[in-house]
Amino acid sequence: MPAGFSFVLERVDSGSRARRGRFLTPHGGVETPAFMPVGTQGTVKGQTIDLLRGTGAEMVLGNTYHLSLRPGEQVVERLGGLHRFMGWEGPILTDSGGFQVFSLAAMVEIDERQATFRSHLDGERIELTPERAIAIQEALGSDVAMVLDHVVALPNAPERIREATERSVRWAERCLQAGRRADQAQFAIVQGGLDVALRLECAEQLVELGFPGYAIGGLSVGESPEEMMRIVEGVAPALPAGKPRYLMGVGRPSDLLEGIRRGIDLFDCVLPTRNGRNGFAYTDQGIVRIKNRAYAMDDRPLEAGCGCAACRHSRGYLRHLFMAHEMLGPILLSHHNLTYYQRLMAGARRAIEEDRFVDFAREQSAGWGATEGAEGAEGGPAD
Repeated sequence: MPAGFSFVLERVDSGSRARRGRFLTPHGGVETPAFMPVGTQGTVKGQTIDLLRGTGAEMVLGNTYHLSLRPGEQVVERLGGLHRFMGWEGPILTDSGGFQVFSLAAMVEIDERQATFRSHLDGERIELTPERAIAIQEALGSDVAMVLDHVVALPNAPERIREATERSVRWAERCLQAGRRADQAQFAIVQGGLDVALRLECAEQLVELGFPGYAIGGLSVGESPEEMMRIVEGVAPALPAGKPRYLMGVGRPSDLLEGIRRGIDLFDCVLPTRNGRNGFAYTDQGIVRIKNRAYAMDDRPLEAGCGCAACRHSRGYLRHLFMAHEMLGPILLSHHNLTYYQRLMAGARRAIEEDRFVDFAREQSAGWGATEGAEGAEGGPAD
């Protein structure tokens, strides 16, 4: 690993592949398994830095595509880099923009050299090469830079998936060669659609290149949760035990536990904030849809014992904020959801330390019941 980075695997649960570790970066350590709040444009929506710290988050995510369009990586660099720009002193991971090119950009053309597309903001023609993706992330100054990969929708034609996978490996090597910062670690991204054998082939080639960390990407793009976890089950053991493993863009609470069960260390997703803005709050008893009339006279907090800013108020008050279209409502529910995710991760870490992760996951799932997957709001590429 580059200087200033290390990953220590402290324990593996005996009843599963769940791992307890610590990822050290130049901007501090991250206890794993960990969830990274999504701050696509240099902010986690609706959260001041103090609120964000109060959730227990240790590492956040920014995005190359969005920040290069607005305000531009040169602006961020001149204002002291992304840490200083957004006021976050802890570790930051930046996504390369590959998923945003796939999901947001118009008129995308991809060849061996680059992705060419139109900005979703103003239609400007943009060329994104692997070298350019790394140069942007080096200007931003993130701790972890993701390589540029070729993302395709699922399901898809096998030949198209193979072409994109093989290109992703070649682009990863170009990213590695383009890196100049000694204080930034690049993570490779395993692609291969829903073909485990192709995923393993991709993983083997990326591991040979010797990246400091590895991600499983190209999931949560149309496949079922069962198909997604089948891929994670097959791929995670092929990744180096002594390096971080990151499952990109996946983040219902049940997905987090199932990913941890299979040996994943890092997660990110927009669901906590997106669903908070839409009035959905996560609790150990399932999802609270705060706009429901049943909560109009409810004097209970969202969750007893939760110390977040939202749980200082009654459900009735929180519902009132949403019904009155007051911005404080979405802010508070987003804060609660982020706090809930961090509490879930802390519980998972303790369970692994105590060698009882399987029981912990079973108890959590029983509490959620049938409501956990019914948020009513989809995850997505940016927040």
